[in-house]
Amino acid sequence: MSLTRSDLESRRLQQAILQSGTGVILTEAQLEESLNQTLGQQKPNSDVWLFAYGSLIWNPIFKFAEQRIGKIYGWHRSFCLWVPQGRGTPSNRGLVLGLDNGGSCRGIAYRIAAADVSSELPLLWRREMVVGCYIPHWVKVFDGVQQLPAITFVINRQHRAYTGKISKETIINSIATASGELGSCADYLMQTVNGLMKVGIKDQQLLWLSKQVSARLD
Repeated sequence: MSLTRSDLESRRLQQAILQSGTGVILTEAQLEESLNQTLGQQKPNSDVWLFAYGSLIWNPIFKFAEQRIGKIYGWHRSFCLWVPQGRGTPSNRGLVLGLDNGGSCRGIAYRIAAADVSSELPLLWRREMVVGCYIPHWVKVFDGVQQLPAITFVINRQHRAYTGKISKETIINSIATASGELGSCADYLMQTVNGLMKVGIKDQQLLWLSKQVSARLD
């Protein structure tokens, strides 16, 4: 199954993490403070752009008014976050994507209309910031015509779930074997590859990983 809007509205994701004991969640007050600090860097009552690079590409959930293909610099897409729930278990942790330092990344920039910011961004924060493994960060998205200031979620290198440097074999093995209540890591990888391909983005590293994982599953 995929994460749904209902899961976020009902705080089901937070409740599942608390019940499992696999992580310390941020309170609603902490999420609100983080969101307000992030939005404080731009004009009030304005549209907000969001840069997506992983599951937000194929399962955005939130309401948006426009989307554009874009590229950011200084960050690259990486399987750098261990997850003991959702796409894994405490005994066989899964891996999901984050933005780590260096390089560049192509993805989708979504424009959230000013009128929808107050309803959509709190749900996004419940999804991405629930255990503090990401840091909301403003980036410049280049769409080929202009620069768009956008929020994205980069890996928190100080969080215990950050992988640090791990071997390709470890990454392949985790993605090929880990699974949780939201589905398998292999499905997460394939959905991301397909979502990127649909908008004309070929991430060579993810395509290579998908071939390796598929071969392991056969």
